Amino acid sequence: MSEPHSDKIWVTLTGLPLTIHLDWPFRASTSGSDFWVLHGDIRLQGSDGLHAPVSVNLSRTVREVVPSLEPQDAEAPVINALRKEVDRRQIEFLKSGKLLPVPFSSRHYDFKRRQWIFGKATDDVMADFIQKKIFWETRLASQPENGAPHRVWIADPAEAQYLQTTPQHLVDIASRLVAPQGLLRISNDSWAEATPPLMSEAERFEAARLQALEELEKKHAFERG
Repeated sequence: MSEPHSDKIWVTLTGLPLTIHLDWPFRASTSGSDFWVLHGDIRLQGSDGLHAPVSVNLSRTVREVVPSLEPQDAEAPVINALRKEVDRRQIEFLKSGKLLPVPFSSRHYDFKRRQWIFGKATDDVMADFIQKKIFWETRLASQPENGAPHRVWIADPAEAQYLQTTPQHLVDIASRLVAPQGLLRISNDSWAEATPPLMSEAERFEAARLQALEELEKKHAFERG
């Protein structure tokens, strides 16, 4: 079964645009360990075929708090756990690589508050993230056949979960980029369109992508010795 959002661009806080393909459903481990496994592949967009095959290992502790292992319940936290591992430079992108086990464990869940935790972002970080998100989704998306501008959903619950905020707060932050910056347009249903001023900052977003990739590669090169 193909991953429901396999063509969606998932941007990291550092500015790396990713597509994440997941091979649903989760399967019980055949090694005798007490966890469930979901294979997938993370592709770094804008690169020359760099990707990271992953094996998401869901622990029994987390299984007990997830309503189900179906995409409608598990997809967002899985994607955010993978993004967080990229943020932490735990995932290496190569042209060909071996399957990398990624723990999907209780460190991503606050049992006291009963919510997923991937790190609380400040408003400034959210504003920067929204600009990166809209830029990369617009640049990498297939344009509508009718020539209409590409629209990006700001109130995506998965993005709110990743930044540890609410969909409405993301819309509020995005609204601040409308004026006086004029970087985007927002419709009443919480969708945004990039403006020419935002798309003209391609050099800034590309520089952020290259810097994030360079730092990630340096970290793994050091570990390899």
